[in-house]
Amino acid sequence: MTTQLLIYKTAVLVSQARHGDRFVESGTDFSFSKNVNSVPLTAVEFPLAAAEYPIVFAGSGDDISPAVILGVQENQNLYLTTDNKWDAKYIPAFIRRYPFVFSQSGDQFMLCIDEEFSGLNANGAGVPLFKADGSPSFYVENVLKFLQDYQLQFNRTKQFCANLVALDLLEPMQADVKLEQGQQFSLRGFMVVNKAKLKALSGEQLAALAATDELELIYLHLQSMRNFNVLKDALVKQSGSEAAADALTPNDPALIN
Repeated sequence: MTTQLLIYKTAVLVSQARHGDRFVESGTDFSFSKNVNSVPLTAVEFPLAAAEYPIVFAGSGDDISPAVILGVQENQNLYLTTDNKWDAKYIPAFIRRYPFVFSQSGDQFMLCIDEEFSGLNANGAGVPLFKADGSPSFYVENVLKFLQDYQLQFNRTKQFCANLVALDLLEPMQADVKLEQGQQFSLRGFMVVNKAKLKALSGEQLAALAATDELELIYLHLQSMRNFNVLKDALVKQSGSEAAADALTPNDPALIN
């Protein structure tokens, strides 16, 4: 799984002095995401994301977070069409917030923008970053609200992951795909919830997970494993071949009820 901030090339602080005459023209060009095969996901996104993406967990120690897998090879986004459109109904918030991102300094968060974003311009195309009086535009204020909510959901998601670690529910997983012409691809470096360990939890532990809606999140995660077949089919279509064999270990989505 690749470094997630690869979509940001030159992220700098948004300021009136530097961007007072800049505009942002948003569109449907997602080419900035072509080299990422996974992006972070917040817990609140699980219900919509689980219908179209495999949801897994990545990281180590205390730094574990959910992610959606976009490709089975490094630098591969199978949800990106040949004309750089997004080929899914739900677009992860991590992708939607681009070209903006928060930079953290202590307890302070500062708004940054990727200056290599093709829609950033001084030609008057799109919406301005600042008003004539130098104050942030309504567009920037809405961006700030979106990122503040994203950060809040991110922090809540960290607690969910901490609970999974405390209950020792996560285990490594590997996805393998073999195509007809002999090509083989393996995706490693992520984890899933172990169903046997989940079933072995006490009634009190399950009740605690249910009370915080975390049990529902776990089931959505497990159900989303079926979407590895979506990735396999997209890979087959892209390669113009038939998949001779495919396997997901140690938890095969076909075994999830």
